[in-house]
Amino acid sequence: EDEQIVAEIMGRRFFPDLIVYKTWEGFHFAGHEIRITEATDCYGAVVWPSALVLCYFLETNSKQCNLVDKNVIEIGAGTGLVSIVASLLGAFVTATDLPELLENLQHNILQNTKQKCRHQPCVKELSWGIDLEKNFPRSSCHFDYIMAADVVYHHPFLDELLLTFDHLCKNDTVILWAMKFRLENENRFVDRFQTLFDLEMVSNFPSLNIALYKAMRKGRMKA
Repeated sequence: EDEQIVAEIMGRRFFPDLIVYKTWEGFHFAGHEIRITEATDCYGAVVWPSALVLCYFLETNSKQCNLVDKNVIEIGAGTGLVSIVASLLGAFVTATDLPELLENLQHNILQNTKQKCRHQPCVKELSWGIDLEKNFPRSSCHFDYIMAADVVYHHPFLDELLLTFDHLCKNDTVILWAMKFRLENENRFVDRFQTLFDLEMVSNFPSLNIALYKAMRKGRMKA
């Protein structure tokens, strides 16, 4: 079953027939052909398999996870694929990442959502753990969903990442997080994450070493 679903997920990706000036990959999600411009010199400007796993979940679980008119923020949006799919499924999306990635992120989102979405998504800078209250004040920012794909890897900002999840998450916010398991140090982040959030594994793909989690603040999952 794992291999069949993984084949279906990876089958959503396609490549240009001809050599083009800018590197891009194509994807089929939410009834649309999505073209993503990439940059191979930066981790954040490449589409990683965890993003495909999350997009596939959003599309195939659109009844249980109805995004229509929901307020969604994606942290570490990278190329924007998850934000684009969430937008095409009816959400109002804020796609965030580091300042050096915003130009390509904005390009991909505009190219794939303009006049196609119920709500035009916005792109905003978010450096994990920095100026959170200034840029995303708790009193006025309420997100129904926080989405993250492959935000845990070999980087020195895991503390800041956890702080960002904590700041953005209200009692009724749902976190959807796709994670590729790599090194033990990074895997321990899951244990730290569970000190603040109840965690439920929604999907697991051993052949990709990727798990998809749903999380809410402690005590809220069962409620």
